[in-house]
Amino acid sequence: MATAVTAAVSFPSSKSTTLPTRTSIILPDRIPFKKVPLHYRDVSTGNRVVSIRAQVTTEAPAKVVKESKKNEEGVVVNKFKPKNPYTGRCLLNTKITGDDAPGETWHMVFSTEGEVPYREGQSIGVIADGVDKNGKPHKLRLYSIASSALGDFGDSKTVSLCVKRLVYTNEKGELVKGVCSNFLCDLKPGAEVNITGPVGKEMLMPKDPNATIIMLATGTGIAPFRSFLWKMFFEKHEDYNFNGLAWLFLGVPTSSSLLYKEEFEKMKEKAPENFRLDFAVSREQTNEKGEKMYIQTRMAQYAEELWQLLKKDNTFVYMCGLKGMEKGIDDIMAGLAARDGIDWTEYKRQLKKAEQWNVEVY
Repeated sequence: MATAVTAAVSFPSSKSTTLPTRTSIILPDRIPFKKVPLHYRDVSTGNRVVSIRAQVTTEAPAKVVKESKKNEEGVVVNKFKPKNPYTGRCLLNTKITGDDAPGETWHMVFSTEGEVPYREGQSIGVIADGVDKNGKPHKLRLYSIASSALGDFGDSKTVSLCVKRLVYTNEKGELVKGVCSNFLCDLKPGAEVNITGPVGKEMLMPKDPNATIIMLATGTGIAPFRSFLWKMFFEKHEDYNFNGLAWLFLGVPTSSSLLYKEEFEKMKEKAPENFRLDFAVSREQTNEKGEKMYIQTRMAQYAEELWQLLKKDNTFVYMCGLKGMEKGIDDIMAGLAARDGIDWTEYKRQLKKAEQWNVEVY
């Protein structure tokens, strides 16, 4: 059974439900054998020729199935598609950035009545109301889920998103508004929303409750890590009790842009031995060289420690956010690897193959 506990952000309370766990063991009726055709051979024995018949059976080679290190078993993907989406309702929509932040980010909760069974690290698609300039329905936009599988209300009947309102001025000086982000940020409680998915397996959590999980996020890339951390520190599960190390690096431009700051600080209070938290606020912080504090700049302060962790087979790195963050992080790791005579590109390829380096950038 899984139950949710009160977090730093107060949402309407809801009675949690039991999540049944079931283990199936299948025993084969018999061992499969591969039959080989009969072979006849004439063998001379003295003055006689004797015909010998032989039949050989060999055990069929066992099929080697790679076992995932992630929580993949039973994961549902694409239950709802654009032509047949699930219609949920907005239950909550609130701005979570300060008034002086460069851009608005909103946290929203939609009802699913348990019909959109997702896991931490997956995404859903949203189809904005209305039609495009050609009179066709808007195309779906994917958003990383920001809630644990239990949801913010703890009853497995909701899904949450973290969405930044896209507004910019184009080359012609015209104000452009992102269709789906503005549709979502403007939603009022009670409004309907068309949902597709869930999708994705890249960002699923490791199964190992003793793993080291390093999370690298910029802006709304924090969404999947909020879902991870709620499961680790705000919920109780019979089949999962996190006792490893979760280390979050979150990069934002201003302190008023820090997302879910109070929640994360409460987690750190609850589990100081299991949760480390580092912010990188680029427009307000600098390092000892006077350089702006981007996420890779903050990571560089722990470079040797991070590198040693990355050598362990139960360390998992997850990266989510703006695509530009990837190069800066690669540069740090390449320098550290080179000191040990290791080619970072090849080493990262091996980590990806082992499911220990997971990236979702846009």
